[in-house]
Amino acid sequence: MTAGKKPKQSATAATLPADAGGLAPEIRPGQSVELLKELHILTREGKLNQDSRRKLKQVYHLYQFIEKLLLELEGQQPERGLTLADHGAGKSYLGFIIYDLFFKQRAQGHIYGIETRPELVQKSRELAARLGFARMSFLNLSVAEATQAGELPAHIDLVTALHACDTATDDAIAFGLQKQARYMVLVPCCQAEVARVLNTGKALSLSRTPLAELWRHPLHTRELGSQITNVMRCLYLEAMGYQVTVTELVGWEHSLKNELIIARHTGQRKRAAAQRLHSILEEFGLTSLLQTRFRLPEGQPEMSDGVA
Repeated sequence: MTAGKKPKQSATAATLPADAGGLAPEIRPGQSVELLKELHILTREGKLNQDSRRKLKQVYHLYQFIEKLLLELEGQQPERGLTLADHGAGKSYLGFIIYDLFFKQRAQGHIYGIETRPELVQKSRELAARLGFARMSFLNLSVAEATQAGELPAHIDLVTALHACDTATDDAIAFGLQKQARYMVLVPCCQAEVARVLNTGKALSLSRTPLAELWRHPLHTRELGSQITNVMRCLYLEAMGYQVTVTELVGWEHSLKNELIIARHTGQRKRAAAQRLHSILEEFGLTSLLQTRFRLPEGQPEMSDGVA
């Protein structure tokens, strides 16, 4: 090839050269090409199409957030390896990428993928063995079961849940609280539980408050239920001793399930957040969730009166 000239690429595909120095810009140096093929990001011919680029962009963007947290944790506890639990792992797309880009370069640390579908768990186990990713474990458990499972350590440094459907995100939060996670990184999906509760008492709510107009129509019920759910999750995390940041994962043109919640453990429980959570639950007729998804500590004597 003539010096200074770039190889031509089609509009929909880019071929990876065999040598590491000529990787396409989307692929990071040292990244396992075999893994990317197994995850169907690359074709068997080493091509990267536009759909794969969008998928890879989402995972890379999320990884950038996670990498910063892992580096911070690593600096605080250099003597031991980090632990990460990925809930609703599916094909363990995220877990494999994190291992390949971060854990593979380190002698310590372990990733646990938690998934209810046994066929996906088995495939992930086989792929990890084939790639030599020895410090990855895949457990055929629900998120709730994982909280008490002996296969997992008593403490997990970082909990992730990427597009865990409906209440699975709340289960991941409960798991993180039980395991005293230093960080939780959550991208919620399909929040339907609150919408169902709003629908149940819609007639009574319409007679009681004009705010019920916000969820009179089914489409608004679904959208409002999703919004309220994530707001309450953030307040709950603050009430349980976490500092919360909410941002976009990627541009909305790439995914409609785009809200990224990052929770950092501070140990300072916010009384104001607990009070606001309780008030929202009462206002929208959702107090039944105090016994399930948003169970607060009894008495809360250790809570701060500071503003959440």
